[in-house]
Amino acid sequence: MTDLAGKYRTYRLLGPFRNEVYTSEPANVEYILKTNFPNYGKGDYNNGLLRDLLGDGIFAVDGEKWRQQRKVSSYEFSTRVLRDFSSVVFRKNVGKLANILSEAANANEIVDIQDLFLKSTLDSIFKVAFGVELDSMCGTNAEGKAFTTAFDDASAATLFRYVDIFWKIKKFLNIGSEAALKKNIKVVDNFVYKLIHNKADQMRNSKDDDSSMKKDDILSRFLQVGDTDPTYLRDIILNFIIAGKDTTAATLSWFIYMLCEHPDVQEKIAQEVKEATNKMNEVKDFSEFAASITEESFEKMNYLHAAITETLRLYPAVPVDAKLCLSDDTLPDGFNVRKGDMVAYQPYAMGRMKFIWGDDAEEFKPERWLDENGMFRPENPFKFTAFQAGPRICLGKEFAYRQMKIFSAVLLHYFMFKLGDANKKVTYRTMINLHIDGGLHVRAFHRC
Repeated sequence: MTDLAGKYRTYRLLGPFRNEVYTSEPANVEYILKTNFPNYGKGDYNNGLLRDLLGDGIFAVDGEKWRQQRKVSSYEFSTRVLRDFSSVVFRKNVGKLANILSEAANANEIVDIQDLFLKSTLDSIFKVAFGVELDSMCGTNAEGKAFTTAFDDASAATLFRYVDIFWKIKKFLNIGSEAALKKNIKVVDNFVYKLIHNKADQMRNSKDDDSSMKKDDILSRFLQVGDTDPTYLRDIILNFIIAGKDTTAATLSWFIYMLCEHPDVQEKIAQEVKEATNKMNEVKDFSEFAASITEESFEKMNYLHAAITETLRLYPAVPVDAKLCLSDDTLPDGFNVRKGDMVAYQPYAMGRMKFIWGDDAEEFKPERWLDENGMFRPENPFKFTAFQAGPRICLGKEFAYRQMKIFSAVLLHYFMFKLGDANKKVTYRTMINLHIDGGLHVRAFHRC
């Protein structure tokens, strides 16, 4: 896709059932995501592919169903309660992760840091979304582990449907990849429905004076406003998980990979964290240090913010995002699209386009995000599309940055990272989200 985008900013692939139009032209992206937003939706095609896993969740639907969920979720994400609650959760979980890395550093062991990030962000999203301790970090929840594996495999199989023209036949006959998908979705459903029923019972049986427990997590808040249909809640929950677990963990993994490849950037961030938290530098306990970093300190970490953003430019969590054209149209660059065409913009390819970012587009340069005073300078969201843009812009953008900055600041304050095998090629696994294929194996070293 990147290769084709370099030759043709917008191109069409002909298919037996529908044509696919791919664009990396920012003007087209703005047109699709904002100017003519109503004409580009998920449509029946995407909904059919995603429905088994994501149901009627916010990522799989259009129209009224989407608007209603967007409204409720938007309110939840803007509440201070959720912001404060999530920050406490992130700080606690990075403390656990730092302890694991500390033991590995003492034993000079190589760890798969992507696996640790996936477990940690899953624990975080479970606590924030459902008020439940999954604790996959410490490996104490076998059910949780089975759920995670099933969920990841179901995500990969769902994406495979986009290129497997026989998936409906396989589903009908219950064979091959579709039989495996069905089995994985059953594991996912059993786990989530059990969680919903337990939470509903817990809320019914909780004492009136124990109202604090009720309000913090997202599931409790949905149950409080009277949305008690388990299927509806299941769909919302799985969409929150796919949004909050894989995206952040994958970005943090690519971020550590970039820092291993650019040790100078790694040192600059560690120095910035040290200066921004100067009063707490003697704190030996990871959780205590995490808990003591103020919002004010995070605001001073412009270079860290830039380095995370530069990682997202080159390794966006969602590498391709597809819409369906609902009626014949012409894009701003004059390209004609037909009703029923799949129209996709390409964050991964766009991050590598010289016509968008200049001749150094493929280089990792956090400085491109800073002004002359070293302050972070945001870019046009139709050029930097990692969080989508327009009416469907990612609701959890600030939420994700907060989590990534808390994790990065604590880990880089205490550890230095190097690749376990500098000669091993690091590449991606083709999924809805951009994971590192086979994990990221690194050594952590204590900073003096």
